[in-house]
Amino acid sequence: MGKINLGRVILGGLLAGLVINISEFILNGLILGRQLEDAMRAMNRPPIGNEAIAYFVIGGFILGILLIWLYAAIRPRFRPGPQTAICAGLVVWALAYFYSSIGFIAMGLFPTSVMVIGLVWGIVELPVAAVAGASVYKE
Repeated sequence: MGKINLGRVILGGLLAGLVINISEFILNGLILGRQLEDAMRAMNRPPIGNEAIAYFVIGGFILGILLIWLYAAIRPRFRPGPQTAICAGLVVWALAYFYSSIGFIAMGLFPTSVMVIGLVWGIVELPVAAVAGASVYKE
């Protein structure tokens, strides 16, 4: 087994993070923007501002790097390629998106329909980001 190429993990992770951030902008800014504003207003909270968006963007890049690190870690066992990247994407989706979303749904913080749309979006978004990032990873 080869060692993980951290430089390529970061490069692939930044590409995966870019895919995640663009996708999240489309979902949360263009598709669900109005519903999210209404949900924040219902909780007597201000709309999400630039500072919060900066945190989300940084988090998207960190998530992308972790995603490609996971891909690099499992690829010796599952073989390099898109199928392994999709597997890594689904694992990260379960840990990062599904787990937190069920908590938000259970607490009633956001409308269930908004959360379900986000979950369905994410189950496509993360594997696509993983395949993109994995395409530049080499040991």
